[in-house]
Amino acid sequence: MSYALSSGVTGLKAHQKMLDVAGNNLANVNTTAFKSSSMSFSELLGQTIKDATQPNGPIGGTNPMQMGAGVEVSSITPNTSQGSIVNTGNPLDMAIEGEGYFVVASSEGPLYTRAGMFGVDQSGFLVDPATGFRVQRMGLTGESDGFQITGDSSLRIPYDVALPAQSTSQVTITGNVSSDATPVAQAQVLMSNVAYTHNDGTDASDTTEIDQLDQFSGGSGANGELAAAETGTITIAGYDSDGTALSSGLTFAVTNTTTLADLIDHLNTNVLNGATASLVNGQVRVADDETGYSKSDISLSYSGVGSLEMPAYFEIPTAGGDEVKNINIAVFDSLGGKHVLSAALVRTDAINTWDLILTSMTGNVSEIDMDNRRINGISFDPETGAYAGLPLDETAELSVTFDHDTAHPQTIAMDFGTVGAFDGLTQFAGSSTAVARDQDGYDAGSLSTVSVNNQGVLIGAFSNGIKKDLAMLQIALFNNPAGLQSMGGGYSTSSANSGGAVAVQALTAGAGSVQGGALEKSNADVATEFVTLIQAQNGFQANARTITVANQILQELTSLIR
Repeated sequence: MSYALSSGVTGLKAHQKMLDVAGNNLANVNTTAFKSSSMSFSELLGQTIKDATQPNGPIGGTNPMQMGAGVEVSSITPNTSQGSIVNTGNPLDMAIEGEGYFVVASSEGPLYTRAGMFGVDQSGFLVDPATGFRVQRMGLTGESDGFQITGDSSLRIPYDVALPAQSTSQVTITGNVSSDATPVAQAQVLMSNVAYTHNDGTDASDTTEIDQLDQFSGGSGANGELAAAETGTITIAGYDSDGTALSSGLTFAVTNTTTLADLIDHLNTNVLNGATASLVNGQVRVADDETGYSKSDISLSYSGVGSLEMPAYFEIPTAGGDEVKNINIAVFDSLGGKHVLSAALVRTDAINTWDLILTSMTGNVSEIDMDNRRINGISFDPETGAYAGLPLDETAELSVTFDHDTAHPQTIAMDFGTVGAFDGLTQFAGSSTAVARDQDGYDAGSLSTVSVNNQGVLIGAFSNGIKKDLAMLQIALFNNPAGLQSMGGGYSTSSANSGGAVAVQALTAGAGSVQGGALEKSNADVATEFVTLIQAQNGFQANARTITVANQILQELTSLIR
C-alpha cells in the first residue's frame, strides 16, 4: 500500500512540474525569440518481486516480476526551432533565419541570444538597451576606415566618425566610338584658362600693357607696375598640330611698355607653325589654320621681376578631328572639392585608333601638364570592334594639380574596359555614344542611416550618397544548441554538453541569414500548451485519486483492526 501512496505523490510532483513548464511557455508566448520547453517522464523502479528464469527442458522460461515506485521528470528540453520572423521597421532590430546566435559581451563572459532588439548607447556601441551588453563583431570590416576600434570586438555604429573625402583615382568610360561617321571636320582651338583684365575687371585689349594687368603685381612702379629698368620673361612651350615640339621664339621679354599685342605678334611671328594666336575677351586664343586631327598645345610661364598669373593650361573648347566625341563627369580632389572633368575622344589619322584629351577642368587648377593630358593610341580590333589596348609605352592616366596641394599632382586613371571584351569602349559603325559612366571619388560625409544585409554586414549610408561596410556581426554556432544553459533575459551560456561556440559569419558554415528590421517571435504554440495543460490536469487528478483510494483502503484496514 505504501507504494501506491508514494507513487501517487511522485505523480503529483511530476505533473505539477509539467504544469509549471506549460505555464512558463504560455507566459512567454509573446517574448521575443523565446524557446519553449517540453518535458518527458520516466518510471521509478521500486521492487523486483521475482527474477526472470530461462527455459529448462520441457519447462519454458518466465519473465521477471517488477513493480514500479512512481514517476520522475527525466528531462526538460528546450525546443530550438525557429519562431516566426516579423518586420518591425527599426533598422537595428535583427533576427537570424536559421541556425546561430548573436553574441554579446557581459561582465561574466560572452552570452548568446536570438533576441536582436539592439540600440546604440552614448559611446556609439551597438548594445542590448535592457542590459547594456555590447554586441560583438568579427573580422576587420570597418577598421581601415576608422569605424571600428582595432583590437576591440565590440561593434560600433560610427555616428561620430566622419567619412573623409576620397579623391577620384579612376574614371570608367563605356559606349561606342564610331568607325564610319563622317561629320564636318573641325580645327583645334586652344584657349587660356585665365582671362586677363585691367582697371579692376575690364577685359584686357591688345593695347593693354602687361604690367598693368590686374593679374600682375610686384613691380617697383607707382601701382606695382614694372619700373623702367625692370624686366620679366615669358617662357613658351608646346607642340605643333603634328606633335612636333615648338622650337623657336620660346622666350619673350616683358618691359614696362610691353603690351598683349606684342605677345600675340611674337607668338604668330616667331613661335607658331600652322596656327594663329589672338586675344579674345582677355584670353589668349590659338587656333589651327587647318581642320583635322591635331596635337597642338601650348603653355606659358612667367619669371623675373614681380609676378604674373599665367594660364594653368590652355583649354581645348574645340578638339581637332574628323570625328570627336565629348564626355563630361564630376570628379573630386583630395579635400572633396567637386570638379567637372571634360575630355574628348578624337579619331586619329591611324585606322582604328583614337586619343583621349583632357579639354578642361573646373575649379582651382594649378597646372595640367601638357604631357599628362592626352592618352594616345586607344586601339580597337578591326575584326570585332572590341577594345584592343594601348601602346606599350602609353599609360591610361591623366594628371591634374590643384591649388590646395601643388606638391602632389592627382592622377586619374581612365578605364576603357577589358582588352578583347565588350565591357567598356567599342568601335562599331553608327554614331558615337561613349560616356564617362562612373568614378570612385566623393566628398566628405557623415553617417545617416544603418542597415544590415543577410550576411550580417552592417552597411552605413552617408550624407554624401556613399555606402560603406561598417562591421560584420559575429554569429555563434553550437554542436548541441539544446544543451545551452539559460541565464534569463533571453540569454544563454555554453554548458558542458552544448559544445564550445564557433564564431562564423552569417550564411557560412551552416549559419542562417540575418534579417534586418525584423525580430524573431516566440516559438511557444498556444494550442499545444493548452493540450499540455489538460494532460497535466488529468494526470494530477488521476494521481490524486490514487492517493485517495489508497487512503480509503488504509482506513478500512484500520477499522478491521479495531
